[in-house]
Amino acid sequence: MPGLEARPRGRNAHIDFLRGVAILLVLLLHYALAYRLANFPLAPLIGEQALRAVFLNGNYGVTMFFVVSGYLITSMSLARWGEPARMNWRAFYVFRFARIMPCILLALAIIVSLGLLDVPYFQNRQHGEPMPDSFFATAALSVLTFWHNVLMQSEGWFNYCLNIYWSLSVEEVFYLALPLVFLALRRQWAIALGCLALVVAAPIYRGLHADDELFFECGYLANFDAIAMGVLVAFIAARRKIDGTPAKLLRVAGGLGIAVFYLRGIDGHEVSGFSLVALCTALYLAGSVRDDGASFATGRLTAFVRWFGRHSYELYLFHIVVLALARNACDRDDLPAWAWLPWMLLYVGVSALAAMVVSRWLSEPANRAIRRRFA
Repeated sequence: MPGLEARPRGRNAHIDFLRGVAILLVLLLHYALAYRLANFPLAPLIGEQALRAVFLNGNYGVTMFFVVSGYLITSMSLARWGEPARMNWRAFYVFRFARIMPCILLALAIIVSLGLLDVPYFQNRQHGEPMPDSFFATAALSVLTFWHNVLMQSEGWFNYCLNIYWSLSVEEVFYLALPLVFLALRRQWAIALGCLALVVAAPIYRGLHADDELFFECGYLANFDAIAMGVLVAFIAARRKIDGTPAKLLRVAGGLGIAVFYLRGIDGHEVSGFSLVALCTALYLAGSVRDDGASFATGRLTAFVRWFGRHSYELYLFHIVVLALARNACDRDDLPAWAWLPWMLLYVGVSALAAMVVSRWLSEPANRAIRRRFA
């Protein structure tokens, strides 16, 4: 597969590894929801509880993404403009548009077109009943204007493909506000206090909505703590270099914490679980951003994980299209147990191929062209 070099120039291998793990967890979650875990060939040997722990906590992968995203966006902004007070809000919004919109427009075009043709798993359905075709306009608009999660809280899980884009709404609303907050508060310490307020508020919000996953998983405030932790890591990294043994210890502590809290699961830990996974991801990041030394995460054995990390946005958008098509080709009741694992590997492989094609021929060229023209 192209791009599987051990350490691409200009990138942090630890961060690519972290993002690769996160997107793979999301891919595993959606496959396990589509095809019965009981059909996994080693299910009797491993046990249902262990399988559920590995496959069904993938929403923690989204939490990891939020932390990494908060760090990357803030650190790149500081690198471009120095202090928050100097941020060029117009250029910032152009950068976000250039990265986000070309791919999401293609994904929406595919999903809406197939949905209007009544292809299963692409239609809008509420309580098992079809919704009017005109609702696609509302659904697509909610994705493009970043309130799809709010629409889901009103309508429920109404579209198999579109509904995973709730996390894009959460992330981009945070970044719509970020330049305004930077320019209003101006000082890193003031912005850091605001981030700490979000870190405190998020688990309180989740606790108030712990009985409804569309709120405790998909709400804006339910997830802003993770992005805020990424912002705080960027502020710390800009002022303090952490490398050598302290960096390694932070990565070990963060990595072990992610594994422990991930396997502990979400059920019963709706309030604290997301915050703890976010905190451990932040620790791993803090030990990674200034120390790119050789380790398991940066070696050739994990190159494929880092490749997934480098293409995580395209994988996020298009893997669900691949999975919906896979379900049309062979639904869960028709998939024999012996084919469960090969079908999963095929789904992951085709998703990776789609991500590579979209990245090479759409997202990267469009990103460069829009930035040159408008920024």
